[in-house]
Amino acid sequence: MHIPDGFIDAPVSIAAGVVAVVGMTYCVKRASADLDDRLAPMAGLVAAFIFAAQMLNFPVASGTSGHLLGGALAAILVGPAAGAMCVAVVLLIQALFADGGLTALGLNITNMALVTAFVGYALFLLFKRFLGSSDGRVAVAAGVAAGISVPISALVFSLEFALGGVADLNVGAVIAAMVGTHVLVGIGEGIITGLTVAAVLRTRPDLVHGVRGRARDLELRSGAAATA
Repeated sequence: MHIPDGFIDAPVSIAAGVVAVVGMTYCVKRASADLDDRLAPMAGLVAAFIFAAQMLNFPVASGTSGHLLGGALAAILVGPAAGAMCVAVVLLIQALFADGGLTALGLNITNMALVTAFVGYALFLLFKRFLGSSDGRVAVAAGVAAGISVPISALVFSLEFALGGVADLNVGAVIAAMVGTHVLVGIGEGIITGLTVAAVLRTRPDLVHGVRGRARDLELRSGAAATA
């Protein structure tokens, strides 16, 4: 999913860079309102976790491999704005070490940070609404949302390639290959996300942004019980 330098032409890369700058500007402003004293340190831990997890590849098919994107996971844990920022920081560090190009950084932030975080979080809220808010069902909603966010990100890349790809490749074949492969990558993403969210819910549900309303209700009930 990491786009290297020169794979997409300059006009599309610049346009994606503008989208990334505007998106990150919004995320900074939004995250400053979302993050409290408990979730701010969590954002740093999430970024570190995603950076480490992306170093681990799992086999997909035909000799290819995939790794965690982490946008949906970060969004569920610390909110979509802060989650996108976490992934963007990881992508910037990786670009400095030639994992994805600096001139393609706007493309990668758009696809792997903004799309996965905001689309993944919207899907999570939708699935959680229908599945329910028990720990197990929240973890399932998180996993399914994360899994779907991956091929959606691949579709966005395919659109960028169709508009500005410099390689002489058939666009239809690129779309089929990218989406097909990333459906499989999404399965791994969903499993990792679901297990991670389940683990955090068991220990510190108050640190999961996606269920903060429920956590607040539990705190209020506990306080009322103690007062009584």
